[in-house]
Amino acid sequence: SNTATHADHWLPTYPGSEAAVCLAIARDIISKRLFNREFVRRWWNWQEYLSREHPDEPQTFEHFEEVLAEIYKDFTFDYAAAESGIPAATLSEVADLVAGAGTRLSTHTWRAAAAGNLGGWQVSRALFLLNALMGAVATEGGVYPNAWNKFVPRPMYVPPHPEEWNELTWPREYPLALMEMSFLLPHFLEEGRERLEVYFTRVYNPVWTNPNGFAWIQALLDESKVGLHAALTPTWNESAYFADYVLPMGHGSERHDLHSYETHDAQWLGFRQPVLRAARERLGETISDTREVNPGEVWEENEFWIELSWRIDPEGSLGIRKYFESKQEPGTKLGVDEYYAYIFENSVPGLPEKAASEGLTPLQYMRRYGAFEVRRKVGPLHQEVVPDDELDDVNIDPTGRAYTRALRPAGPNIVPLPTPEPDADGRRAVGVEVDGIILRGFPTPSGRLEFYSSTLADWGWAEHAIPGYIKSHVHPEQLDKDQMVLIATFRVPIQIHTRSANSKWLDEIAHTNPLWIHPRDAVRLGGVRTGDLLRVETDIGHFVVKAWVTEGIRPGVVACSHHMGRWKLAEQGQRQLMATVGLDNKDERWSMVRKRGAGPYASADSDTARIWWTDVGVHQNLTFAVHPDPISGMHCWHQAVRVRRADPSDSYGDIAVDLAKSREVYRKWLAMTRPAAQVSPNGTRRPYWLLRPLKPAPAAYRLPEPTAPAPKKNGRRS
Repeated sequence: SNTATHADHWLPTYPGSEAAVCLAIARDIISKRLFNREFVRRWWNWQEYLSREHPDEPQTFEHFEEVLAEIYKDFTFDYAAAESGIPAATLSEVADLVAGAGTRLSTHTWRAAAAGNLGGWQVSRALFLLNALMGAVATEGGVYPNAWNKFVPRPMYVPPHPEEWNELTWPREYPLALMEMSFLLPHFLEEGRERLEVYFTRVYNPVWTNPNGFAWIQALLDESKVGLHAALTPTWNESAYFADYVLPMGHGSERHDLHSYETHDAQWLGFRQPVLRAARERLGETISDTREVNPGEVWEENEFWIELSWRIDPEGSLGIRKYFESKQEPGTKLGVDEYYAYIFENSVPGLPEKAASEGLTPLQYMRRYGAFEVRRKVGPLHQEVVPDDELDDVNIDPTGRAYTRALRPAGPNIVPLPTPEPDADGRRAVGVEVDGIILRGFPTPSGRLEFYSSTLADWGWAEHAIPGYIKSHVHPEQLDKDQMVLIATFRVPIQIHTRSANSKWLDEIAHTNPLWIHPRDAVRLGGVRTGDLLRVETDIGHFVVKAWVTEGIRPGVVACSHHMGRWKLAEQGQRQLMATVGLDNKDERWSMVRKRGAGPYASADSDTARIWWTDVGVHQNLTFAVHPDPISGMHCWHQAVRVRRADPSDSYGDIAVDLAKSREVYRKWLAMTRPAAQVSPNGTRRPYWLLRPLKPAPAAYRLPEPTAPAPKKNGRRS
């Protein structure tokens, strides 16, 4: 990768072995007593671990240290080397670097191993374990909890929590899923769990982005499953071909938007604006609708949802319109200027004063400068002392978790945070007692960093309650002799999903995705050379792609960049990064053949006549079955594949898939789950404290009562 070219050590681990490497480094630090002992004593939930897992042993930190060393004793460098393929001596060198970094250890994982493997979420835990050992948490040079450096201002209206639970996005088989499970939707619809009357895909291209795209096509074409599909998309995409309405939405430069990212130890707010509207307004024009100035009359999203809400609830009788009404002129439609002016005037501390000092309103200030720093040097929030006015009738449990009857102070920053559950008497979690002082702590059930997850233990996964190593579904033990691992999470860092496809310069730089293959594997396959056609066979089908022979990938592994392989069904549409293809299906067998690639064409932009490339890559995701991790719910992207030379009848870009096989794979992975109805400790669908968007009201979390079968009449069930 580009990152690896700048590294002092490149560790080309065998896919899925990353947690073993991290735990070997942790073992070395623990065995040599190089960890930050005081940080571990104060901020790990070791007391809870000992009381739950070793109740008959000494409940002291010194004993925990002994237990900790025992837990990871088998994760030697030799073991990690055997799993990962990285020499033990190299791992030892890296462990010394980690230990030497102290509180300035910075780690990061983004998809990759965590998204590629069964149990990949343990890669993230094992990696962060190193930070927790060194005390490199909320320190200069260390790693901050991301929400601490974000600012999400309170909007004009905050609707109540929804009262209904959506089983199609949060199914009960996955009570611990971090994100919604939308990539399983075609299977859920096929099983008859629900029918979608209306389905919006918002800046989302499930046919192309998700695994098993042919299943998506089949579902979107079936009105008994999806009544109406509206595609809200800033660029033409594959899913739009199967939509009843295609609604062009503005790119970042064509809409208003607020954003805040964890770039440094501060909190700041950015204000994105539609460029042409802002320019025309600065020239003195009055613009009431962004479509007046956006190219192609493109909606800006705020205005679209406001307008749609008024169309759905014109009289306000459904209780929807009131959240999109003006406060300045009650009974009229809310406008974007009023919406953002309210936020900047009431929810961004310091902004009104800063704007006034320059003779501006807060909205004018943000339109001029586009950003405002709300807070500098946030620091380690977990070490803040909880003020006395938040401590009322305090209860401190045996592990130090502090609860209070005082209400949570209202604040302007509503960045989503986990909500630890109250104690038995309804007091809210307010902090954690550390050495006799109640500190703010972390937003976890224990208030500390959770070496031991009582959530995992209580919800049926006690064997994985501490950082560990789960052998991946592509571990060598799981593969046949003729199988290899396909890395599908890899990408050339140019294109961004489907959103960048209209950028002609990016398209020229990166437009194809050959199969990376090591020279040893190329020889084993009969002397494959760069440019030769290969057939890559997955569990449910195959695709035909060109080879790129390189030492930039480890032997036994192949990789094909995603964000490529765009396609269209007709000549109309984007032409520099989309191939024209034909689709065919017979029963449950689907196939795709390439008719034409990219090429020069005449348009208002003279550069389109200069397109020199024809190859736009292959859509590999179509051939992937769904692999939902039974705990995290994350799709495990890595594939066990067979790679061989293409058949004489094969052509570049050919794709074939059997949806009957994809259904079998889905059921196999579904059988690995432990549904909430089997493991929930309290009769709920999901731990209430876990983050999730649009968090329903507590009552919606209750699992429905089992329904008794209807009585039989004349031998038949009524």
